[in-house]
Amino acid sequence: MTAEHTRLTAGLRELRARTGLSLAALSQCTAYSKSSWERYLNGKSLPPRQAVQDLCRVANEPDGRLLALWEIAEAHWSGRAALPAPAPDKPRPQPQEPLRPPGGGRPRGRSARFIVVLASAYTVIAGGVALALLLLPDRGAPADEPLSASAPYSLAPQCHGAACEGRDPMRMVCGIAPANLTTYRTTTGAHVELRHSEKCGASWARVWGTRIGDRVEITAGGPTHDVRIRDKDDTDSYVYTEMTAAHPGSTVRACFRPASADGEQECVEARVGGAATATRPPSPQ
Repeated sequence: MTAEHTRLTAGLRELRARTGLSLAALSQCTAYSKSSWERYLNGKSLPPRQAVQDLCRVANEPDGRLLALWEIAEAHWSGRAALPAPAPDKPRPQPQEPLRPPGGGRPRGRSARFIVVLASAYTVIAGGVALALLLLPDRGAPADEPLSASAPYSLAPQCHGAACEGRDPMRMVCGIAPANLTTYRTTTGAHVELRHSEKCGASWARVWGTRIGDRVEITAGGPTHDVRIRDKDDTDSYVYTEMTAAHPGSTVRACFRPASADGEQECVEARVGGAATATRPPSPQ
């Protein structure tokens, strides 16, 4: 499974966990069965685009970011991303079946050699996936049972503690069922949420309801990491800071800096395993 598919699956699992819905309940809210959702959320198959949109709708989540991940994951899944650009004045190969020439004819010349190489690679990959499926635990479990904390295809956290410093929480698969330390609403209407993954030993912030040019910084007493809202796509979805190493008892601090020149910084703190405090600008007189 590609890194993009891994990130997409982690994002979908996080949304499903936030809704609190069982797979049966999720199937009733969408056009997809609970067994289909079990495959999508465990990374066994790529969900349709509409399924991603439906889950975002149920979770009240802007779908821009996950749909962008889906587009990339689907290109790799279908094989389109691996195909070379077609030569001028030659028919474009069908993306769904890049290894099967129309009419079952036999390809010739360099194209034949290229397809043989691709076929060999796909055979090895398919064999590895088949073996992985045979070795997955609880394959016979009912589809409506809770999903395992660590999905197959290396969806276990990819770092811990200091190794997570400055890393992307979604790419490192730390964003599956994290703890919400606190959520803070700024005077501009943006929301800043401090999150912590016990398995990764790291914290980060995610922000939504933002404006282009807003910035969020996070630290837990070590390096400071920040993220800037760059464009409209960012304003329509969750945006994440990089992670900072944090352990029980650590104080995680996030500061929101609005894009407007006259806007004041607002900060919120939370102790891992403790309570949160916030610092707002003084109220206008």
